[in-house]
Amino acid sequence: MNHPATANGAVALPLPVVAPVTVPVAGRDQAFAVRRIYCVGRNYIEHIREMKEGDERDPPFFFQKPTDAIVTDGRVPYPVLTEDFQFELELVIAIGRTPDPDPTQSLSAVFGYAVGLDMTRRDRQREAFREGRPWEVGKSFDASAPCGPILPVEAGGHVLAGPLTLEVNGRVAQQSELGKMIWNVPEIIVQLSRQYRLMPGDLIYTGTPAGVGAVQVGDRLRGRVAALPELDVTIVAGR
Repeated sequence: MNHPATANGAVALPLPVVAPVTVPVAGRDQAFAVRRIYCVGRNYIEHIREMKEGDERDPPFFFQKPTDAIVTDGRVPYPVLTEDFQFELELVIAIGRTPDPDPTQSLSAVFGYAVGLDMTRRDRQREAFREGRPWEVGKSFDASAPCGPILPVEAGGHVLAGPLTLEVNGRVAQQSELGKMIWNVPEIIVQLSRQYRLMPGDLIYTGTPAGVGAVQVGDRLRGRVAALPELDVTIVAGR
């Protein structure tokens, strides 16, 4: 195909057409279009202790993943550049509108909740931590944020308490309670809103409890959080 030249003689390539990244909405024939993915670091004391990377008195912090980290088809490819690919089960908050400036109204911004996995190249993350570098290489890569269907607040209410359980090949690997989060859902929204303008389409992964571990190709992970739709994924061979 011949592409037209611009005024200065350069070839004008067509603009790429990129479909929005979406997550299914439970009980609806519609999907949630993802704008940004925020993640909370170190939000369970037991996980801080197992990782030995911070002080229990340190406040949680935030990092981001690209939208194409979302996985909804149940297939998570084993990534390149790692020999220690680990899971982290998390409650996910889906933002439906910009939060009200009044902190007591922060929950009114929530569209719904889901079960998510913050998949991590742990060897690369630890290497970056030792060298004082950003975590992107360990956290922000393709297919690193599997997400289950979002249950709207109008259907299931706010998910502020309840159990978290992750099974790997039928055996329990992570088990805790949402009540053990250092920062709860309203506090996370308030703190993030002080750093960024939260908008409709934003997802917030709220941190993981203790019990994280490595997986291999063929492993099946089943995550449950409170009464939300389950997240069921299998690790497949990557490129």
